[in-house]
Amino acid sequence: MYRTILPFLLSSFLILPSPALAEHTLPSAIKVDSKVAVLCNKAMKDNVAWKIVESVSTEVGPRPDGSEAEARARTWAVAKMKELGFQNVHVEKYNISAWQRGTEKAEVVSPYQQPLVLTALEPSAATPADGITLPVAYFQTFNDLQLAEDGSLKGKIAFVSNQMRPTQDGSSYGSQGMSRFVGPNLAAKKGASAIVIKSIGTDHSRAPHTGHTKFEPGVIPIPAAALSVVDAENLERICKRDDKVMLHLTLTPKQIGERESGNVVGEFPGTDGSAGTILVGGHLDSWDLGTGAIDDGAGMAITATAAKLAHEVGPHRRTIRVVWFGDEETGGLGGDAYAKQHSAEMHALASESDFGADSIFKFNVNFPESAKDVTNRIAAALMPLGVVRGTDVAGDGTDVKPMLALGVPAIDLNQDGTRYFDWHHTAEDTLDRVDIEQLRQNVAVWSTVLFITANAKEEFGKVKPKE
Repeated sequence: MYRTILPFLLSSFLILPSPALAEHTLPSAIKVDSKVAVLCNKAMKDNVAWKIVESVSTEVGPRPDGSEAEARARTWAVAKMKELGFQNVHVEKYNISAWQRGTEKAEVVSPYQQPLVLTALEPSAATPADGITLPVAYFQTFNDLQLAEDGSLKGKIAFVSNQMRPTQDGSSYGSQGMSRFVGPNLAAKKGASAIVIKSIGTDHSRAPHTGHTKFEPGVIPIPAAALSVVDAENLERICKRDDKVMLHLTLTPKQIGERESGNVVGEFPGTDGSAGTILVGGHLDSWDLGTGAIDDGAGMAITATAAKLAHEVGPHRRTIRVVWFGDEETGGLGGDAYAKQHSAEMHALASESDFGADSIFKFNVNFPESAKDVTNRIAAALMPLGVVRGTDVAGDGTDVKPMLALGVPAIDLNQDGTRYFDWHHTAEDTLDRVDIEQLRQNVAVWSTVLFITANAKEEFGKVKPKE
């Protein structure tokens, strides 16, 4: 068969040119500074980023907000930045309301008795010390929970079992994450005594995913937890077999009052103080279950190493400021505190790395028309690294969002998120999840962007923030 149709296919291609090929136009030639190739080659052999993420994972480990470990992390961070050659290294402190995890247990009492693995969502309320035993109200999706009548969940434990799927851009986190972001608040308003959800993750393991949830003012928090994906699937099967499932739940977290947090700041000063500062970084805090390697030890390592390499190429016009933010995980107060303290300063650009360590595949910008040529130079320089220009408006990132809201231009360097949510906010967030070759590609991309933007003759000015 193939021998019969092959001549026809070949003749068809010869006679009828592809419309897509016919529409291609020759792109404008963009001259890329020769130093970029040198910088990329150095970055692709770099071990500094790996040493940073290895150091924070090993020497500090988990860094929950407001904890003694987070305080040790700030001490570590100051010493590390100074070791890397940063100038003006200091801590900008602020206070947060801190929460502490307690006992976490669950088991199906009937119809099939068996234990379940789960973890509390911050700032979950506590059950009594000996737990609660109540019937389960099962909802296959978050939308089903929304449709539940007010008051219908009184005396019940709500269970939401929507499933997150892996995507390269991580977009399913936003859509499926609603059961964690606002599900407990909604369940409380509908009268539930507690809520458990299927973890917002793409894995199939018994490692539950923790995270922050938000209760509206006036809504009394209820006990809230995430089941591991496989345990949630098991509970779902039980609920489909019997509509009278009883669950025993014990959660004993507590609010521990006001505690100190802080942003660690370091910079490489530029030669032109009027050209503005480039703000980049990641967050220093982490959840308590893992060691905070991918979230966000990797982001700290990538941006700091890239700043160091870009600086070592030679004098640069703009100051490159790296901030390792505190309290990203439980409220984003680190970004708010930075914006409050630095809003009067001129910032040419702001961006963050907070999506693990897998390769960057795309970038988006929110630059003014005056910086169009900067975008073109970045696109040309990143093409050999496998990074393409996207068409979305940049402006993502909890830590830099408050500065972007003031009109600071943005660039998003989008990493491959296919694997990220297998380990996000779990005990599996450990150093072995970091691929050193992909980590190096991140450093190469970031150092290229920092070199080009820090030396750009164009002015960035203000832009309309991403909506």
